Amino acid sequence: MVKLSPEDRQFFSRASQLVMSNPFGEAREARDRALSGAPEDLSRDAVVDRLLEVVEARLDRLGGRALDVRAYPDDEREMLQLALLFGLFHDLAPELDQDIDDEMAGQALSPLAAVEQALSRLEAHGFSPDEADRYVAIVWQARRAYYFILRMLVGDSPAMRRLRESLWNNVFTHDLLRYAQGLHRRMEDFSTFVVGETGAGKTAAAAAIGRSGFIPYDRQAGDFRASFTDCFLATNLSAIPPTLIESELFGHEKGAFTGAVERHLGLFSRCSPYGAVFLDEIGEVSTIIQIKLLRVLQERRFSPVGSHEDQRFAGRVIVATNRSIEAMAQAGDFRPDLYYRLSSDVIEVPPLRERFAEAPSELEQMVRALLRRMLGHEDAALCTRVLEVIARDIPAHYPWPGNVRELEQCIRRVLLRGDAHASGWPAPSGRASDPSPAPLPEAVSLLGATDRGRWSLDRLVSEYCRLVYDEVGSYEAAGRRLGLDWRTVKRHAQAAVTSSE
Repeated sequence: MVKLSPEDRQFFSRASQLVMSNPFGEAREARDRALSGAPEDLSRDAVVDRLLEVVEARLDRLGGRALDVRAYPDDEREMLQLALLFGLFHDLAPELDQDIDDEMAGQALSPLAAVEQALSRLEAHGFSPDEADRYVAIVWQARRAYYFILRMLVGDSPAMRRLRESLWNNVFTHDLLRYAQGLHRRMEDFSTFVVGETGAGKTAAAAAIGRSGFIPYDRQAGDFRASFTDCFLATNLSAIPPTLIESELFGHEKGAFTGAVERHLGLFSRCSPYGAVFLDEIGEVSTIIQIKLLRVLQERRFSPVGSHEDQRFAGRVIVATNRSIEAMAQAGDFRPDLYYRLSSDVIEVPPLRERFAEAPSELEQMVRALLRRMLGHEDAALCTRVLEVIARDIPAHYPWPGNVRELEQCIRRVLLRGDAHASGWPAPSGRASDPSPAPLPEAVSLLGATDRGRWSLDRLVSEYCRLVYDEVGSYEAAGRRLGLDWRTVKRHAQAAVTSSE
């Protein structure tokens, strides 16, 4: 039995703690710099490259490619395995990222070209075949999680860094080693509640979780058991007629009701056992559907409409709302026991006004990312022009109540018309550099419309109901403030959204 020297043991102990820590955590960069000896002026990417060189140099001293971890005591074996996995994760990064791009574009060839090489590499270092299969699957999972959490959620404000840290913990828990040793098989029991304002990016956050689940590697088939592109199914419950929600979620048999001319597979039937179902606007479902969802979470069972046979659901459940579930529960519109089952983790997606207040440069990052998504490529000159128009036409400290969705449409207006004014906005009195705070955009919109006589009384009432609903977050609370029944508020608010589209 070989033992590490005291110096090597201390180094690999620190390295293993670093590997197990959240890459988006506040302290991670400082730990990377300390272990690598990188100077403060070195970029984040350069620090990681330096750390990789330092770790590989230490491993080379222990034998390099001939290093066999089985020769070491169990605790030191574990440290060395984590160091080797750290190198594997970064060595395979370009190929894995390209595979993600290809799969997202529907062009991937299976299996991954790097998998066989990775398995051979780990087994040569003394990993058992089962360990090699499991750790290669976790490396593939970690790369997907890093890719989606970093690239699909743009911005470096403190609020976004906290969001990324929360999403990583949601996928891997705060203890990656415990996760890798067995908890990865039990993540179906951890449901997630995503909260945030309309348009803030709740779907992107949910997709980052859903596409980053553990997918086992099947050695006999020479492939992973599922594609991550099939592992995330989403639906907006507010967009489905109430009478069809049960069928959409659980499916129905032929003849189950009038119009059911053939069998339909619901969302829970279509979801991969390694994936997740995302239910947006969970507050819109009836008590009957809430009871059925509670059964899915408690028993992992459901029955299609018109069927007495149970089916099993093995994926995760992610839900979201922009309403106050607490207020709904107090009003008797949402079952507390369902909320408790759904909220193993509650993740808050920050609004744009918070992100831009913390880091004004995040506006440029968002515009660049949204343009790239629209055009399919980078265009630095166009990005600069869009930012100039936004600075000219949008008041300073504008709170972007529609969040990312509103900013995206603002960019499209610039591309179409050359200005950033929304329909019904009066021209701002000053440029974005004016030091005085701008009036609330909702008030600007309402006053501008009434002053110019463009809106009917019904339209004005609808817009005001939407304004109050957006502020307080629930139809019940808006109804109490306005002295109206919540159903009336909901009807007017939804009419306002339809009128603005």
